[in-house]
Amino acid sequence: MKFLRSSKIGTWLGFALFAVVTLLPFYWILLSAITPRQDLFSSPVHYWPEHPTLDNFISLFTVIPFWSYFINSSVMSLLSAFVSVLTSFLAAYAFSRIKFRGSNLLLLFFLITTALPPVSTLLPLYDIFARFHLLNSLAGLIILVSSMIVPFTVWILVSFVDQIPKELDDAATVDGCPRWLAIFIIVAPICMPALATMFVINFVIAWNELLIPLVFSTNVTAKTLSVGITELAVQANSMSKPWELISAIGVAMIVPVMVLVFIFQRAIVSGLTQGAVK
Repeated sequence: MKFLRSSKIGTWLGFALFAVVTLLPFYWILLSAITPRQDLFSSPVHYWPEHPTLDNFISLFTVIPFWSYFINSSVMSLLSAFVSVLTSFLAAYAFSRIKFRGSNLLLLFFLITTALPPVSTLLPLYDIFARFHLLNSLAGLIILVSSMIVPFTVWILVSFVDQIPKELDDAATVDGCPRWLAIFIIVAPICMPALATMFVINFVIAWNELLIPLVFSTNVTAKTLSVGITELAVQANSMSKPWELISAIGVAMIVPVMVLVFIFQRAIVSGLTQGAVK
């Protein structure tokens, strides 16, 4: 009994330590976002806001075109996640169901491409997108970001499609259901937990992406919030970095991700429960 009690205490202590280490950075960003600039570097350090204010969030609208950047980030991230998951799911189904010589090698090649440094492909991609007039456009960013995260998504989804019996596809085909329709009405619902999870992961990757929007978008029509963070230090009327504004835009970027994760967490749990019951 003493051993079990001590093990439970150790588990709770470990969980508490993990929670502190994980949540402390988020708390510090929020604290900095609602703290006036003159109190931000006060000594001794205040771990609770003595004069909380929302002026830092209001200042964002005067320093950068916040709403334009927010809409661009939302559209780019949502469509990039959707396009990458859809194309990766179809590719994963093909890799799982259509076996040909070199298919495993091709799948391995997909994974190896993720190891390429993004900087190494910037120059040729920039030249290609300039020729097709895709610079400074959300369409260009969506194509770039979604293609960047497709290989890893394919690799993950193949293992889920492999677990689905091929007899389900064959039974649907025998009943007169076209192959392409069976993919969406039979295989996709079973893979919904994996698809929802990868959608959230890909959204977070696209939402936090900095290099591609920084290089391929130079005007307000396609700039994202991540680029806006780099512009704050330049546009602010101060010789030092405006950490209070950077923290405020950091909070603005964290909230949508938390909301999306909360929404899809319910969908994932529901899908796993339905699959277990069936």
